[in-house]
Amino acid sequence: MTSHHPTKHSFWSDFADDVYSGITVGLGHSNWYVANTLTKGWRFLVGDNNNDTVDSPNIPPDTPRPNSLQVVGVGYGRTGTYSLALALDILGFPTLHTQHLYENDDIFNHLVHDIFHKSILANETIMGRPNYDLLLDSGYTATMDLPFALYYTQIHELYPDCKFILTVRENSEVWFKSWNVMTSSITRPAMYTSWLVTHVKKLEWYMRWLFSVVNQDNTYLNHPFPLPPQNKARSIASYERHNQHIRDTIPSTHLLEYNVKEGWEPLCKFLDIETCPSVPFPKTNSSRAVQIQTFSSFLGPLIVSLLIIFTAFVFVFRKMTGMSVCEWCAFQKMKFLRMVSNYLQGVTKDGNKAKKM
Repeated sequence: MTSHHPTKHSFWSDFADDVYSGITVGLGHSNWYVANTLTKGWRFLVGDNNNDTVDSPNIPPDTPRPNSLQVVGVGYGRTGTYSLALALDILGFPTLHTQHLYENDDIFNHLVHDIFHKSILANETIMGRPNYDLLLDSGYTATMDLPFALYYTQIHELYPDCKFILTVRENSEVWFKSWNVMTSSITRPAMYTSWLVTHVKKLEWYMRWLFSVVNQDNTYLNHPFPLPPQNKARSIASYERHNQHIRDTIPSTHLLEYNVKEGWEPLCKFLDIETCPSVPFPKTNSSRAVQIQTFSSFLGPLIVSLLIIFTAFVFVFRKMTGMSVCEWCAFQKMKFLRMVSNYLQGVTKDGNKAKKM
């Protein structure tokens, strides 16, 4: 096996990577919303929560349907799951990560209606049983991040040959710091827009369900905004208990405990891949990148919204004044200059009269 050691990054290199990944991922989400809004119209934003459909990511139509899941990431969010998802894609395992869960309408709507929203209505955390066939029908052979990381027992029973990767951070404190930044970043958009945008409302239900699971507290399910902060003690206890239960449940032959800083070599060895990729191991979705991503994801919708508002204003303005905005401004400019000119002429005449007297 060809060995590729992890690449060391300088501060500025990491900063540039975070800015780039934050902007590109955020604009990717933004473009998805804008494209669906423009093609589906107002219904996409405020459509029926139960029946609306959206465009899913393109998986080549000639891709054969997998028979089973092959790799499942079982680490909590903020443990390098998105970097690992990109790495698995490079290795030939089409991977569904939470970042793109909402773009897969069949899968996301199933989880929303059968698990997340049911929990909201019942005011208790319902785990349920996801329909894993939907993942296979969409061409995925791997999943990464929550919520599927919580269903390792079901997946192991259903697909006994599946391999599991437990992504971890240096310690629990490091994990919680990153988790806390992420949760505060994603809460704000839901707080301000979920009342209007259907898909943001669904993401809010998922977020509430997820917080209740990680914090072991059903208060998050129906607490009005702003939501309570993450409970550090409970979150860390949940994180550590989850990781230990995986170690105790999944056979060691099918489990890799992994820090993405280790790079390609242990991953390729675990997945029986002879030659590791020559490209650098993906590095994305750091805490800083998440904050940039949250901001950039609103740029597209914000620009489109402003354009719509401006267009409506221009249309109404012309109807009311009979002029375009530019014509009205030119008219007001001439009117003002004429007024100033008349005033100056009046002052000059008064001055001449005073001199004659």
